[in-house]
Formats: sequence, structure tokens, C-alpha cells
Amino acid sequence: MIELSSVVVTLKLAFASTLLLMLVSTPLAWWLATTRARIKPLIEALTALPLVLPPTVLGFYLLILFNPNSSIGYFWLQTTGDTLAFSFAGILIASTLHSLPFVVQPLQNSFESINKNVLEAAANLGSRPLDSFLSVAAPLSKRGFLTAAVLGFAHSVGEFGVILMVGGNIPERTRVISIDIYTSVETLDYARAHFLSIGTLAFAFLTLLTLYLINYSRSHRLI
Repeated sequence: MIELSSVVVTLKLAFASTLLLMLVSTPLAWWLATTRARIKPLIEALTALPLVLPPTVLGFYLLILFNPNSSIGYFWLQTTGDTLAFSFAGILIASTLHSLPFVVQPLQNSFESINKNVLEAAANLGSRPLDSFLSVAAPLSKRGFLTAAVLGFAHSVGEFGVILMVGGNIPERTRVISIDIYTSVETLDYARAHFLSIGTLAFAFLTLLTLYLINYSRSHRLI
């Protein structure tokens, strides 16, 4: 029987990072969709940076940042008794940062597609900004939330470089499926590599297929 601790770590990481991503990305995407600040292009560029930046570069600088000799790494070590590097908390932060554009951009696009007259009407009726978001913008952006959550989750499942740099390859702690596949190939355990690869491929395809089917059915209901 094939040992599947890497699957458990991967799913745990994907669920946790998706939740964290949605909490962080929603206000950021809303601000980007509604602001007229001059620094908007700068924030958009920083948010989208993981799309073009090699994962190992991000992982390298996070590894330095998480070092116990740095202020952040030292504070974490003193608070929790564990290091950020080579820990689940470390790969959770790395995964969240690396997947950020996959969540922010669908949300921002969804928010920008909302008719501004609807939001202005809510404001004229005395609705506060938070109330307008919760009662008007959020319900109108359900498809954007769904797309963002699915893409964030799927991308977290498939991450490799940044996780390997920050978390290493520690069984039942930081070893995720992608690293397990890499290790299996290195050790010539092709049966395990095939099993994990086929499972990951099937999961990724079914996840995206489900998302497109849901969006397809919703778009046809509106016609």
C-alpha cells in the first residue's frame, strides 16, 4: 500500500492557504477595483509579480526572511518555539504569497464588472461602504469568488519550487505531492511517481472542469 502522508499535507496546505488567500485578497481586490490612487499600478505589479518571478527566487528571499537571525524569524521562534523555515507555517505563508495573483485578479475583474450605478444608488440610499460591499458587490461577484477560490486551491496543490525552498522535504511536515513526485523520480520509484502524478492530473482536470461547467451553466441561465 502506498503511503499518502504527502497527500494529507498537500490538502491541509491547500485548504489553509485558500482560506487565508480569500481573507487577504478580497479587501485588496476591492481596493484595486475601486481606487483612483496613483500607486494602484505599483500595487498591481507587486501583486502580479509571482506570475513571472521564478518560484525559487521568492523561496530564497522568504528563506532569508524566515531565518531565526532575522527579526521576523526571531520573533516567530521566540513566540512559538519553532522556526518559520522548514515548517508548515512557513510553507503556508510561501504558498499564500505565491498564489496571490491567482485569487486577486479574478476578484478584481469581477468587482470591476459591477455596474457603478448600482453602487452609487446604494450609497445614495444611505448605505455605508461596508454595507454596500456585503449587500451589493459580494452577491454580484459570486462567480468571481468561486473562480478565485478554485484557482487558489488548485494552484496551491501544484506548487513545488517555493515550497521546496522554504520547507524542504520533511515527511508529514512539509513534503507535498509535487515534492513527493520529484523524490520518487530521483529514487527511481516510478510506480509511486505515476500514481501520484495521475491522481494530481485527474484532480486538476476535474477541478477546472467543474468550475467551467458551473460558470457555463450560470452564463446560460442569464441569457
